[in-house]
Amino acid sequence: MNLLKKAASVAVVAALAATTAMTASAQTTTLRMQTHFSPEQLSGQLAAKFIDDVTTMSNGEIQIEMFYSSSVVKSVETFDAAATGILDCDMTGGAYQTGKNPAFQFAGDLMGGYQNPYQQMAWLLHGDGKAALNGLYNPYGMEFIGWWIPGPESLSSTKPIRNVADFKDWKFRSPPGLATKVFANLGASPIVMDFTEIFTALETGIIDGADAANLTNNVGLGLYDIAEHTNFPGFHSMPADHLACNKDVWDAMPEHHKRIMEVAMDSLALHNATINEVQNAQTAKDLRAKGVNLYEWSAEDLQVYRDAVQKGWTEFATTPEAQALLASHISFLQDMGAMK
Repeated sequence: MNLLKKAASVAVVAALAATTAMTASAQTTTLRMQTHFSPEQLSGQLAAKFIDDVTTMSNGEIQIEMFYSSSVVKSVETFDAAATGILDCDMTGGAYQTGKNPAFQFAGDLMGGYQNPYQQMAWLLHGDGKAALNGLYNPYGMEFIGWWIPGPESLSSTKPIRNVADFKDWKFRSPPGLATKVFANLGASPIVMDFTEIFTALETGIIDGADAANLTNNVGLGLYDIAEHTNFPGFHSMPADHLACNKDVWDAMPEHHKRIMEVAMDSLALHNATINEVQNAQTAKDLRAKGVNLYEWSAEDLQVYRDAVQKGWTEFATTPEAQALLASHISFLQDMGAMK
């Protein structure tokens, strides 16, 4: 009996020692992150799921404080805020940074180059896209972690947008970058403004419409409470929202924390693309029932738009980094048979 008690005691002590060793060796990572999405939007809800996945998979070793609706700095300033240590990570999009280098346009949105999120994710995961993007991000003190792409966006408008001709003198909110050039060449009047300012600008008539998000996220922004016209299926833009973190912060993280973040981003990308496909179809039905006009563009008008985009690509790619990224995308699209 004494031997049994002694053996049991030794086992308990060993277990406690092992637990103490594990606790002592556990590393913690705390990240402050900002997104331009609100908690109520579908994308905001998916961002919250990403945080829960990371926390659970890391057994609480990774803690993320998310600032929604660009509550710390403006959306376009999130990248710099992370690079300088005000935040740790940026969960907006690379195309906001075209003022630094036009190459960032091709790190977020080819404006119709890819037809669906799966093609674009294929370039990232299987076309050396991630390495190419970090060649752009790293010199700015940031590490690109991953993309999540909700799919083609739909424009919202207080005026009909049935075809290219309706773009003439159409004042609309535009993100910075290639969109302003393409739409201006088609006769529209793009006005660059922050994502969080769209509703008020539309409500007060400063703009006639907005290039904001897809159908479901536009509903989350309340845009169709004002704008009675939209297009579906979307075609003009399919921006990739990114996760990018301060490179020093990322490099200091233990390898298993990095892997958890990367795997969680892969999961987010899959859930994001699929749920948006389902919900956009339902949202289209709901909007039609409420009297919102949904326009599907003709093949001829779509070709006019795509010709303008491809012309805009070459006009916009004015730096070696932009030319290299654009060439990588085009080569991949051609190899996939998605572009001639």
